[in-house]
Amino acid sequence: KLYNNQVFIADNIKEVIPEFLLLLKGVIDCPDLPLNVSRSALQNDGFVQKISEYISKKVADKLTGMCKTDRESYEKYWDDISPFIKFGCIKDSKFSEKLHDYILFKDVDNKYLTLKDCIEQNKKEDAAESDDTKKEDAENKENAEKKEPEKTTIFYVTDPVQQSQYINMFKEAGKNAVILSHNIDTTFISHLEQKDQTIQFKRIDADVTEELKGEGAADENTAKTLTELFRKNLNMEKLEVKAENLKNESVAAMMTLSEESRRMQDMMKMYGMSGMDPAMFGGSGETLVLNANNALVKYILANPEGENTDIMCKQLYDLAVISHTPLNPESMTAFIERSNKILEILSEK
Repeated sequence: KLYNNQVFIADNIKEVIPEFLLLLKGVIDCPDLPLNVSRSALQNDGFVQKISEYISKKVADKLTGMCKTDRESYEKYWDDISPFIKFGCIKDSKFSEKLHDYILFKDVDNKYLTLKDCIEQNKKEDAAESDDTKKEDAENKENAEKKEPEKTTIFYVTDPVQQSQYINMFKEAGKNAVILSHNIDTTFISHLEQKDQTIQFKRIDADVTEELKGEGAADENTAKTLTELFRKNLNMEKLEVKAENLKNESVAAMMTLSEESRRMQDMMKMYGMSGMDPAMFGGSGETLVLNANNALVKYILANPEGENTDIMCKQLYDLAVISHTPLNPESMTAFIERSNKILEILSEK
């Protein structure tokens, strides 16, 4: 509420209170505020701008102080206030600089980390690699031409339930990820990447990381045969298929989508362009990753013309999609009918 010499004038004046701080409750008594002018003049008044900057500074100081001295309370409030703080960092560069080291990220174990914590944790995970891998990487670096410095990758999830399969695989590999489930997070991580060129954010299903792979790579013939089989049985000639030897043999298939394509799709949804083909803007689309170590995939590979190969291909594809994004109504109906049919086949045996 805005007062002038203890006389109530108005509340929620956005020219005085920064937009991202309108959730604040409080009183400002300012005898020097020019009130006999229009809103447009008030907006351009230098004194009003100083008040706005002062409020932002006081809030930033309060938050950083709380994080330093009362971290438990800060974490308690974080989930509720984080969208506003992130919005403020995007809108106000000074606010962003003050809060940069006090932005929290909740990981998949519900532990709160700062950006610095995420980077240090990532470096520790990388340091746990085998000596052979390190030696190979060193040789590659020595032989390669000078390129941009390597970026620290911070993995994230947007839906812990939907992406639980990927989370479990990450945990088994000793990797961690943070939860970024709010609408503003896509814009916010792009903001952080612009400010710091040494970090990059990547959703855990953007690619199959080296830590998830087992020994050796799937041979070309296996990849070629699986690609032909799935394209034929799914009637999807342009489907991208990749064969990998994953450590977790129980995972038959998973879907990946490059980080660039995902952000492009998010941007298109934001601007009401979700019906357009992402490929028009350079989007590569999704890739079906099949685990060559899985028994079901081995069966399909060994029985390309089998009686149940068609239904298994479709079921594995839908299972991969479900762990990546919700099925559309038609696909969900077909998935349920197909699941019932599989149960009937098993009961007959």
